[in-house]
Amino acid sequence: MTNPTEHALPANSMVESHEGDFGCTVMELRKLMELRSSDGIDQINVHYGGVMNLCSRLKTNPVEGLSGNPTDLEKRKQVFGQNFIPPKKAKTFLELVWEALQDVTLIILEIAAIISLVLSFYRPPGEENEQCGLPVSSPEDEGEAEAGWIEGAAILFSVIIVVLVTAFNDWSKEKQFRGLQSRIEKEQKFSVIRNGHIIQLPVAEIVVGDIAQIKYGDLLPADGILIQGNDLKIDESSLTGESDHVKKSLERDPMLLSGTHVMEGSGRMVVTAVGINSQTGIIFTLLGASEGEEEEKKKKGKKQGVPENRNKAKTQDGVALEIQPLNSQEGIDNEEKEKKVTKLPKKEKSVLQGKLTRLAVQIGKAGLLMSA
Repeated sequence: MTNPTEHALPANSMVESHEGDFGCTVMELRKLMELRSSDGIDQINVHYGGVMNLCSRLKTNPVEGLSGNPTDLEKRKQVFGQNFIPPKKAKTFLELVWEALQDVTLIILEIAAIISLVLSFYRPPGEENEQCGLPVSSPEDEGEAEAGWIEGAAILFSVIIVVLVTAFNDWSKEKQFRGLQSRIEKEQKFSVIRNGHIIQLPVAEIVVGDIAQIKYGDLLPADGILIQGNDLKIDESSLTGESDHVKKSLERDPMLLSGTHVMEGSGRMVVTAVGINSQTGIIFTLLGASEGEEEEKKKKGKKQGVPENRNKAKTQDGVALEIQPLNSQEGIDNEEKEKKVTKLPKKEKSVLQGKLTRLAVQIGKAGLLMSA
């Protein structure tokens, strides 16, 4: 299992940097998983000499799986990446406060409150001289004039309450969501063959070269190529938008993608792409759900002296390449979905936030009426 691969490695021109002793690179496997049906089969047979030979290049046994050696597993993580998509950085409380302040109603109330406060403290320069020949004002009028600032302060106070409550609700919801997502990721496990034994392994611990057992109801955690299947049908609607189940077989279409559901049958696959290198990870990165990949690309571009606008153009070309596995109609559907998503409102107010906003508006109206 090891000797043929070791002798084949020197002939591979792509073995550079930290690609290790494996007979294929990350980019080669990514491009392979972009292919479908006959194109994928031809690439596997012509470039890799079949699925079994691909397993040999990845130094894995299609029957017994990986040995489970910690050194080997760590090396695979360094070369091919971890099965983890880094989330975007959480917004701070101050950022959420700033977002809450962007509400049009609150902006109007803020302006009205500031104007009210300025007018309450403003005294025309000649007012005292003009009042010398007039009757002395009553104590009630003087008290009302001195308390004029309360209206503006009340409006500002209501705006501050609305902003703080809105920001706190958003912050607590995001914190709960991230905690729930992290707990689900830790508890989610998948059947993998290691050292001849079927074990339940956390999804984040799956590496390229693992032999995974798939069955009805499974959500595939990584990209892979089918080794053996029995009446296997996959729901790829999460990636393609098509509700029709796709039949997978060695002769027809052996490509299995992360994020898709097994609807019928069972089988075994060799994992070829994980994390941000899988099809789901690529889509997440393109949609901005993960920042790690884009930041690394920008840093590399700056080091090589490439202008940022060229990097952006390359990124756009990359989008076309990455979405290439989807047919044209599917690509149009996805673009329409993305446009619909961008047209949706940024946030939906809760009942409490709506009531507080209405209360702030009413206080503002009352203040304006009283000042009039």
